[in-house]
Amino acid sequence: MTRRGPSTQGQGGEVSKPNYQPGPIDDLLLKFFRRKMAEEVGWDSQKPGYDGLMEAVNQLMMKGSKQEMSKQSLFPPSLPELFQLIITPIGGGKPAAMMLARATALLCQWLMGRCTVNSVDLPDGSSSTTGVFVERCKYLEESKCVGVCINTCKLPTQTFFRNYMGVPLLMEPNFQDYSCQFKFGVAPPEPAEDKTLLEPCLEICPNATRRRELSTRASAMQCPKA
Repeated sequence: MTRRGPSTQGQGGEVSKPNYQPGPIDDLLLKFFRRKMAEEVGWDSQKPGYDGLMEAVNQLMMKGSKQEMSKQSLFPPSLPELFQLIITPIGGGKPAAMMLARATALLCQWLMGRCTVNSVDLPDGSSSTTGVFVERCKYLEESKCVGVCINTCKLPTQTFFRNYMGVPLLMEPNFQDYSCQFKFGVAPPEPAEDKTLLEPCLEICPNATRRRELSTRASAMQCPKA
């Protein structure tokens, strides 16, 4: 079973995307992240910019190295440890969740596209501005792969914020319109209960397409979701 990707059309039949233009700081963050990715993979693409990053991500998936990208290596030494020690205990963790939501919306648009802070419902029954809504995730849209989204973004990011920052995080990607809802302060469900992990491949997934072409040699290429 496959799921179709979104088909939002603009004028002239063009695919409509949120208008976010990366600036100099975004370019620096992209270069830094890509260098760390290359160190993890042991290989870097010859393509420049974001296209090269996505090639490195796909190389990571081809190696079967799921969730190996260490988010901790993207932060200054000891910062996550100090954050968890000093900031997270304040106010039951809610101020920490609010800070992380704002930092994510501010610093991650180069990777995901336009982001806005929004209010989410917390486990204690209250609501707080500890959410981040990604209008149309560039990372998912460029990879065109549910497995890449889940295994190199959703699961390792949730694990990082829980283990290293002391703040639970639930990420809810929408594979219909490529949006994504971050909920800081909300713990993710157990894997068996997480509906996201049961999502079928997108029809446009290059890995799924390749597997269909090599159906007589299915073992030669494993789905990133497997």
